[in-house]
Amino acid sequence: MATGITAAQLEASLRESLAPTALEVLDESAAHLGHAGSDGTGSGTHFRVRIASPRFAGQSKVACHRLVYDSLKVYIDMGLHALAIEVLPTLSSS
Repeated sequence: MATGITAAQLEASLRESLAPTALEVLDESAAHLGHAGSDGTGSGTHFRVRIASPRFAGQSKVACHRLVYDSLKVYIDMGLHALAIEVLPTLSSS
């Protein structure tokens, strides 16, 4: 079961590994109290990530999601139960 996982931790890991141009990490755990994977605290089990990264250029949606999952593997191993990923378009800097 997840313990002590925060949106700030996920955000830091994603910033370090994917250098996103846009990033929002939301803890949606409170909306899942009583559901599978909830630890009863209302935090740290269900997250939504909205992200744009140059690392996604030329990648399929599945490949982009895999990069996010790989970046957060330590938290998944700790018990992060649900992760909704929204890949945003990355604007070019030209």
